[in-house]
Amino acid sequence: MNKEIEEKVVKSFFAKRIQERVMFELFSSKKRDDALHRLNHTYTKTLKEEYMIEIPKPNSCADDIAKLLKQHGAGKQCYAISFNEDIDGKDLPLLTALEHAVGYGFPSLIVCIPNKLAYFEAEQVYGHPPRYILKR
Repeated sequence: MNKEIEEKVVKSFFAKRIQERVMFELFSSKKRDDALHRLNHTYTKTLKEEYMIEIPKPNSCADDIAKLLKQHGAGKQCYAISFNEDIDGKDLPLLTALEHAVGYGFPSLIVCIPNKLAYFEAEQVYGHPPRYILKR
């Protein structure tokens, strides 16, 4: 887990009223899941909507999402905050992280530039889950 990156992400993309609590939860091994649960059904209240750009459908191809993120300035590496334990809290190649996050069914934040660019996939309720670029 990289506290510096996670703090930048929270301060850049999470609603101000819950930032301190989210950081506390992310940095606690016992509470980390609580922070991730905030990205389930109430992500529009958890994240700053003004920085959310919905990716138009069809949008379930990790390669296509990687290309889109690169058009917005993403590099080859990223950092993942995810329900998927295989990638959570790790620095990874962008495509590898997306392959684990896209279609997983639970929320993931793939951080390309900590205070500027990320990919967010919400929880899958029915149909395709909402997918967004977070960009400042």
